[in-house]
Amino acid sequence: MHPVTVDIKRLPEAADLPLPTYQTVHAAGMDLCAAVTAEVILTPGARAIIPTGFSIALPPGYEAQIRPRSGLAAKNGVTVLNTPGTIDADYRGEIGVILVNLGREPFAITRGARIAQMIVAPVATVSWRETDTLPETDRGAGGFGSTGVSKT
Repeated sequence: MHPVTVDIKRLPEAADLPLPTYQTVHAAGMDLCAAVTAEVILTPGARAIIPTGFSIALPPGYEAQIRPRSGLAAKNGVTVLNTPGTIDADYRGEIGVILVNLGREPFAITRGARIAQMIVAPVATVSWRETDTLPETDRGAGGFGSTGVSKT
């Protein structure tokens, strides 16, 4: 797969922070850092929009997905509330991450902490074709846990 070139603008409040970065050679997501000016404490059940200090210009046909970091979720119960968050190709504002603390202890978000990951992915656009019938499948209209259930 060929790299996608994305314009990125570092905002003044993030001059000392790294841009989104892949942590390993085959990582799918780039880590995002918190561009907070003061420590943010997320109490259990609380949520906050955490700034990242940058904005981007995705090419048409792409989106950026903001996803949780597995370590924060597993160790602290901290996750991205609207996961995955979607950044559209025409959005030019600062990327913010909605974090929520689903854990039992307060969680401190400090400047430069890796808080989420971002994946840039192609987007298919849809052209609807309205119809009165849909093709039949074995699954049919079964949903919400219906797969893998014995039909006997």
